Amino acid sequence: MKQLEVYFNEIKAGILTEKHPGIGYSFQYCKDYLDSPMPPISATLPKRTDAFYSEYLFPFFSNMIPEGANRRVICRSLKIDEQDFFGLLEAMADRDFIGAVNVRRITND
Repeated sequence: MKQLEVYFNEIKAGILTEKHPGIGYSFQYCKDYLDSPMPPISATLPKRTDAFYSEYLFPFFSNMIPEGANRRVICRSLKIDEQDFFGLLEAMADRDFIGAVNVRRITND
């Protein structure tokens, strides 16, 4: 199981989890974020207390990763399968993403 923290404008919004490589994902909003006036991170992931589950990586998150030639170059250099969307998202974590939402590796501080 792998997890990433999801942030909206530098405020922790929730946790994205890959339960099984390539299949089985969940997204769970943090209670503090749910109680805040902050908007949902996506129209397809409205604020709610229950986790979202999907067989595939949620389109909102898969749209955050590079496409085409950029994906091929990054995957080749990092030795990541081009179809491992979560692995690629994890490799891109802690970097600047376009827009208000970004992901970070979970640290044990």
